[in-house]
Amino acid sequence: MTRTTGRLLLAVALLAPLATACGGAAGADDGNTVTVTVGYQSKTINTVTAGTLLRSLGYFEEELAARGKKDGKTYKVKWQDYATGAPITAQMTTGKIDIGSMGDFPLLINAARGKQLRQPTRLVSVTGYNLRGGLNTVVTKPGSELRTLADLRGKKVSTSIGSAADGTLIRALTKAGIDPEKGVRKLNQQPSVGASALAGGSVDALSQFVAWPGQLAYEGKAKALYDGADLNLPTFHGVTVREEFAEKRSGVLDDFLAAQRRATDYLRERPVAAAESVAKETGLPAEAVYLYNGAHGIATFDPALRPELIAALKKDVPILEDAGLVRDVDVDAFVDPKPLARAAQAPAYPKAGAGGAKSELWLKGRDDTRTYDTPKKLLAAVATVAAAKKSEVRAAYVPDALTGTLWFADRAVWVADGSELRAFVTPGHAKTYVGQHAGARVVGYADAVELAS
Repeated sequence: MTRTTGRLLLAVALLAPLATACGGAAGADDGNTVTVTVGYQSKTINTVTAGTLLRSLGYFEEELAARGKKDGKTYKVKWQDYATGAPITAQMTTGKIDIGSMGDFPLLINAARGKQLRQPTRLVSVTGYNLRGGLNTVVTKPGSELRTLADLRGKKVSTSIGSAADGTLIRALTKAGIDPEKGVRKLNQQPSVGASALAGGSVDALSQFVAWPGQLAYEGKAKALYDGADLNLPTFHGVTVREEFAEKRSGVLDDFLAAQRRATDYLRERPVAAAESVAKETGLPAEAVYLYNGAHGIATFDPALRPELIAALKKDVPILEDAGLVRDVDVDAFVDPKPLARAAQAPAYPKAGAGGAKSELWLKGRDDTRTYDTPKKLLAAVATVAAAKKSEVRAAYVPDALTGTLWFADRAVWVADGSELRAFVTPGHAKTYVGQHAGARVVGYADAVELAS
């Protein structure tokens, strides 16, 4: 068996689970009742405006109820939750899911499989994005001696093959001069399985997408080894729809996209409430949800099909082709901006990063956060809160001084440089900075707080 053939068979195997898990055609019109089936990933919190948060707010159902009053039909929504994008694609290609959300690499596989099985799909909106790639992270155990990506040579690394996190791993290893196929021992595992494998010591590192790295770091079960933002290449999650459904039920698709825009407005206007809601629905720590979905979080939520995101998607195609996971993907044909332009006629959101990276402090018992211009000012506030003993810190967030990726202040690597204090997601980032600034030194979190106060 050739390597390419083997990987193609693997791709089929990845998409096969749950392909026949539920019967009945999606988008079905049973007399006067229309059922719409939506596939989402509740714990992949970069998709919440098309999944977890949208479902909890009930906006899609509201839009459909309004449609029903006009045309006399009854509309029902069937929500189906999955851990990754692969089973959503499997269901879509058998006509059992109408609308789905997933990451950039899975979206390309969705396009390829849809075309191959004559169930073409379209990318119609984005959920959340990060222009540098910070949504994907490689983590190790807290006590690991691994310090940089180069230390992974010959080690066992868990990831979900064909996922956005796998794409980051492949690119990062290649950039570090390590063959992504032969230089490490890659294990194809679901995120939860990989997290358990890391905790149990059966793998040396875990490369995963939002929210797994942040959750494990928050819980003290992992530390960051590689920040996906080092690639400086956009990564995002988006909404895909079956072409047949989009044409037959264009109004329903419009309602979904209008509801997604409303959910996006809610998240951007009430980020703490949105994080609490998602945490309640998923069981994830609200603090980890806010790391990604907060006012200055790693993800920026905006349905727009921004040109830089589509350009990045095109750069993903060769990676998946080399891995034997896709063939002949026409990104321009896959992307369809017309439904969003038709459904969500509202002012454009500002581009990510327009206001610069900010530090945030979330106190217990508060439904809002405090923002600080520098990490040092945030640490001074942490010291003040501790001294006053009137409140407690629920979470403190600081941006990486090199990439801008937000991280937990007490999990960051701190560097004292004269009177300044700078935070970094990874030891490698801190080492790079110290090497370029005479007199700079790595300090512990407690020491950093004391220096700030």
